[in-house]
Amino acid sequence: MRRISNIFWMSIKEFRTLWREAILLLLVLYAFGPGLYMESSGAGDMLNKAAVTFVDEDRSSLSRALQNALFPPRYLPPQEARADQIDRLMDWGETTFVVVIPAGFESDVRKGRSPSLQINIDATKTMAAAVGTGYLTATFNEEIRRFAARRDIAPEVPVDLVLRRSFNPAGNAVWLRSVSSLLNQLSVLTIVLTGAALIREREHGTIEHLMVMPVTAVEIALAKIFANSLLIFAAFLFGLFVVVEGALDVPFAGSEGLLMAGTAVYLFAAAAIGVLLGIVARTMAQFGLLLILVLNPIMILSGGMTPVESQPLWLQPITWLLPSRHFMEFATAITYRGAGFSVVWPEFLWTFLLGAAFLTISLILFRRSVTAG
Repeated sequence: MRRISNIFWMSIKEFRTLWREAILLLLVLYAFGPGLYMESSGAGDMLNKAAVTFVDEDRSSLSRALQNALFPPRYLPPQEARADQIDRLMDWGETTFVVVIPAGFESDVRKGRSPSLQINIDATKTMAAAVGTGYLTATFNEEIRRFAARRDIAPEVPVDLVLRRSFNPAGNAVWLRSVSSLLNQLSVLTIVLTGAALIREREHGTIEHLMVMPVTAVEIALAKIFANSLLIFAAFLFGLFVVVEGALDVPFAGSEGLLMAGTAVYLFAAAAIGVLLGIVARTMAQFGLLLILVLNPIMILSGGMTPVESQPLWLQPITWLLPSRHFMEFATAITYRGAGFSVVWPEFLWTFLLGAAFLTISLILFRRSVTAG
């Protein structure tokens, strides 16, 4: 009971310190609010509400089919314009793409020729232009192929590839990116807040005061882990229910309670990493440099940015040592596939064991760091 009491009162001290740090609280609120929304929905490799204008000089059924092939939310409803309006539309930023369909386009397709479409691009919108060109080209090629095949103009292809997505029929990358963004925010803020809390004690000279009090290193570390993790967990609930399920309208197939339980385990592991970095670093500047070395691998190798299977073979076993990889595994399984505890318990266990290992290493170094300081 005494240990629990010590952890409780030191956690209260941490909460009071955090409450006086208005900038940190605003950072947490932004990260799980507007920041989470923009990272999930504003990704560069997805086209969203692109403005496309057609200069239709053919006025044929095929040219109309090309316009009707552009659907929201990837595109805005296509507009039409005259050829002499192209420069004005591009100069004033009223459209990103201007597609010119030349006269006789459908006739050339019927005759088995390969006519060209002209696509004018506003290259000042760099990412939208680069991504949108690929989407438009693929969409138009598919529509022309269908048109030609209906009239026996194009030969039959030997294989008809049909794609069926089990858990994301529309291929909406926002669904996966929302979970990846939650992981990024959890990792960054938990590690930063926990490590910074420990360094703040050292820089203010209060770490020595704690060490002469009737408390142990375990109690000091657990108090910082509990207080900072609880704050991040409350922000996570806001991000999950208000931003991911509310604003982004991401469907949830599994148990939200199970995901919250797994998140609590991951917060313990991430906070343990923060304590370890806070012990290794002697100043806040050193801590900032360590964050660059640690946070990037945590986010990149977790499987949220690139699938683990796409990473080099020698690197894949190393990702098992990252709690973030296991969080991504069970979070996507619960969210999209409706997995239960009987399926994800190994990932829960791995996350907890890795967190315990990081905490154990931290405690071994804790006394040594205080003595050296």
